Amino acid sequence: MAISQARDLRKSTGGRRKRSCDKKKAELGNPPTNTTIGETERKMKRTRGGNYKLRTRYVDKANVFDPKTKKYQVVALKTEKENPANRNFARMNILTKGAIVNTEIGSIRITSRPGQHGVINAILLEKK
Repeated sequence: MAISQARDLRKSTGGRRKRSCDKKKAELGNPPTNTTIGETERKMKRTRGGNYKLRTRYVDKANVFDPKTKKYQVVALKTEKENPANRNFARMNILTKGAIVNTEIGSIRITSRPGQHGVINAILLEKK
């Protein structure tokens, strides 16, 4: 069965609505990108509205904002420390929004959605 972003199967009263027809192509969704740490690899994905999403499969650098100096810098990623979305993501180095990652300058927290935006923006938490 395909991944779907279909109509609701529940009525506003909470009752179940029976499906009268099969899923339409416009209702299909996509599997998650599961962006990991590695040599950068991106892919353009066309959306239903005619726009494009830049899906990042692997990434090795991040744009990091330092709140003390108010400056950005590009930093290489090392390993993922923890991930509030799923504790197994940290073991597999799958990057999502909110993940805490070790870098060469210290720990950072990801603020962008790597599988949707195509880049990793982050905030520096603690310096080494």
